[in-house]
Amino acid sequence: MARHRHRVLAGASISLGLLVADPLWAAALTQVDRSTWGASGVPSYVTMYIYAPDKRIENPPIVVACHSCGTAVSGYINSISGIVSGADRYGFILILPEATGRNCWDVGSSQSLTHDGGGDTQAIAQMVKYALTQYGGDPDRVYAMGGSSGAMMTQALMAVYPDVFRAGSARAGVPAGCWADGYDSGQQWSNNCAGGRTTKTDQQWGDLVRGMYRDYDGPRPRIQLFHGTADTTINYNNMGEAIKEWTNVLGLGTSPTSTDSHTTANSTYARQFWENDCGYTVFETWAGQNGSHSMPYEQDSILTYFGLDEPEAPDPVPTTCSGTGGSAGTGGEGAVSSGGTTGGVGGLTGGVGPTMGGIGGATTGGFGGIGGHSTGGMSTGGVSTGGVSTGGITGTGGLMTGGTPTSGTNTGGIMMGTGGLMTGGTATGGMSTGGVTGTGGTSTSGGATGTGATPTCTAPLQPCGSTCVDLQNNSANCGACSHVCEGTEVCSLGVCAANCTSGYTRCGTTCVDLMTSTTSCGRCDSPCLEGQVCWNGTCSSGSTAAPEESDCTCRVGPGRGAHSAGMLAGWLALTLLMATRRRTRGSNPSAA
Repeated sequence: MARHRHRVLAGASISLGLLVADPLWAAALTQVDRSTWGASGVPSYVTMYIYAPDKRIENPPIVVACHSCGTAVSGYINSISGIVSGADRYGFILILPEATGRNCWDVGSSQSLTHDGGGDTQAIAQMVKYALTQYGGDPDRVYAMGGSSGAMMTQALMAVYPDVFRAGSARAGVPAGCWADGYDSGQQWSNNCAGGRTTKTDQQWGDLVRGMYRDYDGPRPRIQLFHGTADTTINYNNMGEAIKEWTNVLGLGTSPTSTDSHTTANSTYARQFWENDCGYTVFETWAGQNGSHSMPYEQDSILTYFGLDEPEAPDPVPTTCSGTGGSAGTGGEGAVSSGGTTGGVGGLTGGVGPTMGGIGGATTGGFGGIGGHSTGGMSTGGVSTGGVSTGGITGTGGLMTGGTPTSGTNTGGIMMGTGGLMTGGTATGGMSTGGVTGTGGTSTSGGATGTGATPTCTAPLQPCGSTCVDLQNNSANCGACSHVCEGTEVCSLGVCAANCTSGYTRCGTTCVDLMTSTTSCGRCDSPCLEGQVCWNGTCSSGSTAAPEESDCTCRVGPGRGAHSAGMLAGWLALTLLMATRRRTRGSNPSAA
């Protein structure tokens, strides 16, 4: 399971001078004046504190740490000492907002649950904007964390400001929007949500989040949730509701990709992990077995989840799938000729980057490289560019382009490409002119069969180009009809006719049972009487006689039910017997 990728530099990099001292800033918790951080149109009680370590990396990440109910920042900072130590060690910035004089954070009003709605969430977003500018912070590495009310704020920030935050870690919180159910603005509390009585479907939760920022259609932040199963303050049911919410918002399945049991000094956790289509973990839950509301933070795991323990690396999870484009095709059998049957498979996975998938060998034609499954995978360098389009299954020299559209059905593709499966393929130098492969076929110019080869077919099949088909029930035109037959019709002897069912064969454009047919099927001058069949141009009695291939343009069709193969074999054997008898004593129907 690829929980964290793109880890480029290890923690030892710090000793190589990645942390730089800035004499303008000291490692201390500092209150920032509202006019300085640009508070505008937001509640007056929201206060900003910042912790800027003495040594910071260039373009430092930013972490917003939100306190719980009734807790001032001056006390809260002691409960996250591991995060503070991480800031000193790895050089990132800590923002610690405070709801001064309030019981809890407002995560229940429409103002806070609307993008730029003027609530507590917008005040924190303004603090982040200030820190990014003031410290040259990395806008692609902004995170939020918190416990209890701070966890509720963390999930609300992920929903209301997905354009600002890359990831969040919440301990003992509730789904974004849950707190609005029965919200008491005086105490900033919701008994319904806290008691675990607020339930919605996954779609309803997802729609609620998407409605908080209706104009947003970009990538969503990933989420890490912690909750004690014995929490009596914020009911553990909220973990289940949050799972429904975030799996829907992130486009994940309801079932986790993987699970495990993990024990730390604080608790034993039942963990669940959800991976996105690129194979990255974007949602994980930690259920503390018999854990209370005030479980300690798993601070090392939070730092790792945010990727902060590798200071110079990018965020561990890219916002889009990317790939290296896979291995180039080896060229297959016709690598240097006009195209081979295959141009080399080209590499099955895309990996990282917008490069093309396998190019399809050195030929025009062939399968081409597959390219991968994402950007540099199924899209760029994958199924589209250099994958199934350019150089992939449908790429240049692939199944289709050379594939279906551009020099596709004609050049290098399965149908009529130069050196593909068929032209060299069905048309020029392929299955029609020039045999099975023709010019640029399986090996070199001329293909395996050569120019003009005609296959030897076994009755009742007849040659159609370089293949054997039953022209009586032919679903392809094979040059017999001037247009493609519609519906269930098939091309029969140059016209579109009904497709005969088991036990019947076609006479002209109709289906008859030649064993009991009273029609002449083009061989007798007039319809035969009841009980007679048309035999060598004469109506004859009998129900077991079979017309001979040389006397009837309508070939014997399939038999009925389980006896079809046996009847066909019997008729063919009888045909050979009659031909032998005619050579020895003439053509006498009564001799049958």
